[in-house]
Amino acid sequence: MQSLQCVTSEIVARPVDEDVLSMLLADKRSEATRAAYNYDINRFFCAVSGRSADPGLMREFFRLERGQAISLVLRFKADLIRRGLSEATVNRNLAAIKSLVSFARRLDRCGWDLADVQGEKVQGYRDTSGVDEIAIKALLKTPNLAKLKGKRDYAILRLLWENALRRSEVVKCNIGDFDSEGRSLAILGKGRGLSKETISLSEKTTAAINDWLQARGEAEPGDPLFIALDNASRGRRMTGAGVAHIITEAGKAAGITKTLSPHRIRHSSITAALEHGADVRAVQKLSRHKNLSTLLLYDDSRKNYQKEVTNLLSALA
Repeated sequence: MQSLQCVTSEIVARPVDEDVLSMLLADKRSEATRAAYNYDINRFFCAVSGRSADPGLMREFFRLERGQAISLVLRFKADLIRRGLSEATVNRNLAAIKSLVSFARRLDRCGWDLADVQGEKVQGYRDTSGVDEIAIKALLKTPNLAKLKGKRDYAILRLLWENALRRSEVVKCNIGDFDSEGRSLAILGKGRGLSKETISLSEKTTAAINDWLQARGEAEPGDPLFIALDNASRGRRMTGAGVAHIITEAGKAAGITKTLSPHRIRHSSITAALEHGADVRAVQKLSRHKNLSTLLLYDDSRKNYQKEVTNLLSALA
């Protein structure tokens, strides 16, 4: 290995137009974050210049006057809004550009910031109602347990329903994260970096995962817990899109009219737990929401306080 002195000398000797974007992406732990930043930053440079984010173009951007740079970013923001993109998408694009500029400042490649560029106010939390337990029971009956795919899909469905997991949490699990005897699973929760947390599993879910693994055959602890079974990508780790496809198709097979997604099942789990008397803070442990106020939105949606007050006012007039 090179010594620290050699590495330092190499860094000093690098040209000033080194690819700041590549350095920024290398600084991010999450593969999904790297992909999103790369996409959004390239979208910005293509929009304002017609070119992808090459080192020379970024150098030109960093050498602009602060007002010129802010004007470019604001015009880009206006274009995103004009195209009808959501507030969250607009803000994600702005965050990527701001992160690039901030990183360039740390490297002394840029002398200004984008602090004056404000994001869009995000609208209230979306529908959290999910579907009822009758629909969930119908959903769980759709996998054909006589087939390998059915065993896998059933295990995924039980995990999503009983533990209110996000699809990213499901697909990141390895076989070694599953403890059959202890009935637990170590997951990489949202926003927790590489720190895993252990969740408890029910007997039914534990049995479903065991059934899937036994039918799947020999595998190593470091292998993905759930793999693709289609001809094109058989044996590879399942993707979030793959899990979403399973849920959508199962929903159709169960005759559920509302379009289902992994997150819709998560909504259903949280709402059902509250509906059947589980304490809000206990449900917070299930959902792993850092902010209790986010979870309270589910409770508000379930109880429909607005309808209650509207009916009260109606009776008064």
